[in-house]
Amino acid sequence: MTNFIKAICFITGIAYSSSIYAQATATAYEETNDKVQSLKIQSDKNAVTDALAPGSWWRRSMQDHDQRLAWYTDARFGMFIHWGVYSLAGGVWEGKPVGGYAEQIMRTKKIPGKVYRKLVDNFNPVDFNADEWMKTAKETGMKYMIITAKHHDGFAMYPSDAYPYDIRLTKFKRDPMKELRAAAKKYGIKFGFYYSHANDWEHPDASGRDWDTVGNAYLANLKGAPDWNKYQEFIPRVQKYVNNKVIPQLKELAKYDPDIFWFDTNQHLPISENLRILQNIRTFAPNVVVNGRLVTFNDFNFGDYLNTTDKPAFFRPQNQVWEGLPTTNESYGYSEFDTRHKPASHFIGLLAGAANKGGNILMNVGPMGNGKMDPRDLAILKGIGNWMQVNGESIYGTTTSPLSVQPWGESTYKNGTLYLQVKQWPKDGKLIVGGFNGTLQKAYLLANKSASALKTARLNDKDLIITVPAKAPDSIISVVVLKTTGKPKLDYTRLLSNTTANVLQAFDAALTGKDLLYGNGKLHNEFIRHWKDDTQVLAWNFRLNETARFKVTIEYNTENENESGKVYITVGEKKLWVDYAPTTSKQRVSKTLNVGIIELPAGAHELKLTAGEHQGKYLMQPLNITLTPVN
Repeated sequence: MTNFIKAICFITGIAYSSSIYAQATATAYEETNDKVQSLKIQSDKNAVTDALAPGSWWRRSMQDHDQRLAWYTDARFGMFIHWGVYSLAGGVWEGKPVGGYAEQIMRTKKIPGKVYRKLVDNFNPVDFNADEWMKTAKETGMKYMIITAKHHDGFAMYPSDAYPYDIRLTKFKRDPMKELRAAAKKYGIKFGFYYSHANDWEHPDASGRDWDTVGNAYLANLKGAPDWNKYQEFIPRVQKYVNNKVIPQLKELAKYDPDIFWFDTNQHLPISENLRILQNIRTFAPNVVVNGRLVTFNDFNFGDYLNTTDKPAFFRPQNQVWEGLPTTNESYGYSEFDTRHKPASHFIGLLAGAANKGGNILMNVGPMGNGKMDPRDLAILKGIGNWMQVNGESIYGTTTSPLSVQPWGESTYKNGTLYLQVKQWPKDGKLIVGGFNGTLQKAYLLANKSASALKTARLNDKDLIITVPAKAPDSIISVVVLKTTGKPKLDYTRLLSNTTANVLQAFDAALTGKDLLYGNGKLHNEFIRHWKDDTQVLAWNFRLNETARFKVTIEYNTENENESGKVYITVGEKKLWVDYAPTTSKQRVSKTLNVGIIELPAGAHELKLTAGEHQGKYLMQPLNITLTPVN
C-alpha cells in the first residue's frame, strides 16, 4: 500500500480493508474488457461479462460487501482445521512416512478409490470433543474457525443426503460439523466450512484425479492444472459434477448457518463454473463471507477478500481485505513424522505483521485421526494465547498502521490509538517513533495499564521519543500504547535508526518499469522477480536526523541456476555495485553479500537498486537491502 493511500485512509477515517476495497475493485473491473476478450472459451467470456455488467448479480452482491465483512475485518485471527479420514493415516502409508501435505496422501501415493476406502471404514475419532476444540481456539485468541467439510478426497465430514459418500460410512456415525457449530455459538466464535469445489478425487466427472481412471483427460502441462481450452469436450462432465454434488452439498452446508465458505484450487474448474457456484451461493446464502479462491480472473477475484500464499513468512501491502494461511509445521493435515513445527513467536510475529498491513491470519492445525489435537500444536497455541491475552487489543479491530516502517517492529491503529508492537526493545531505554507529531493523552505499556504513564518528548518536529523500562515486558513483542487527541501530523518518509540494523524489504520498495512481479511471501520468496533490464528500478525513500555511516548488504536469490551479473545501489551521487553468482529460490535458499560502506548526511534520501550487465534470462531476485550503522 502506498504512503499516499495510507494517508488518505488515516485522514478520512476509512478502513482501507472495506470501503476502499469495494470501490477499487469496481473501478478495476471496468478496465478488464480486453482481458475478458482474451478468454478462449465462449462460456467463460459470457459468464465474466454477465458478472461485470452494470446491475449484475455480482455487482449487487458487492453492495453489501462492507456489512458482510464487518465481523471478519474485526476478528483478525482465526483457526483453520484440516481434518478428515486422511488424518487417520497421519502422513504414513504402508508403514512408510509420506512427504508433502498429509491431507493429500491419496494423490501423493496415487491410491485407488477402493483402497482409500480402508481409511473410511476404519475412521472412528472416539476422542473428538467439539467443545474442547472450540475452547482451545477461544483461549488462543482466535475469533473464527474454518474446518474441512469436504477436502480433495471428496469425502464429506457430515451426513450428506445429496451425495452420500460421507461420515455415515465410518464407524463414528456422529455429525462433527453440527457439534462444532453448536460449540462455536457457545463460545462466541464465527464458524464456517472449507469445501473443495474444484478438486474431487472420488467423483467420476470431477477434475484433479490425475493418476486414476479419468484424470489424464484433464492434465495440462503444469502441475496437473487443467487447460480448459484444450479439453473443452470435458466441460459438460464437470458441469454434471457441479450440478450433482457441489451445489447440492453447499446448500446442505448452508443449513448449518455458517458465517463463511472457504474454497481452493479453482483452476480445476472453468471460470464459468466457478462463477455459477458463487452466483448460487449469493442466492441461498447471501450474507455468508466467501473467500478469494472460488473465482479468480487475471489479477482479481470475485470473492469478498484476497487469500495470499500458504505458509507465509512475509507480507506485502495489499489494496483489499486479505488473509495469510500459516500452519504449525509444513503440512496442513496431521502428519506424525513432520516435526518442523515453528515456535509461538513465529506466529505472534505474523499476527503483528498482518495486522500492520490490514490483514488476517488464518492459522492451521491438523488434528489427529482419533479426534484429539496434536500435543505439539497445543503447545504452540498455548504460547500464542498467553501473548494474545495481554496484547490482543493491539490486533483485534485494528486497521492498517498510518506510520511509516519502523526499525523496532510493527504498529497498528484503532479509534485514535496507536499500538507500537516492539520486537527490538531499545537498549538505551529510548524508543523513537519516526514520523509522529501529534497531541498525546497518554503513553503506556499494554502489559501494565495501571502503571505510571511513560515519559514522552519531541525529538524534533517530526519524531517522538518515549522513555521505556530497561527490560521489555515481553520477550517476543511488547506493546506500547499511544492515546492521541485528534489526527496527528504524520511524516510518511521512513526514519532510519543510527543504532540498529535497517532492513529495506523488497516488498516495501517503490517499483518502476513494466512486468516486475512479487514473490509469494514464503520463506526466501519475499523477493521481486522478472527483473530484466535497467528500465526496471526498485527504490526506497528514507531520512536521517544526523550524519551516519552504514554497512550495506543485499540478500537475494536467482530464479535459475545460470543467472549471474551486477547490480548497483545508488544514494544521491554515491554508487556501490555488487557482483552476484547464481542461486535458486526453488531450493529455498538465499545469499547475503557485503556491498560496502556508505556515509550519508542528515536529510531525505532515495536509495535505488538498478540493473547492470547480467547473464541468463533475469537479474537477481532481491529480498532486501540492509543498512547497519557502523562507527
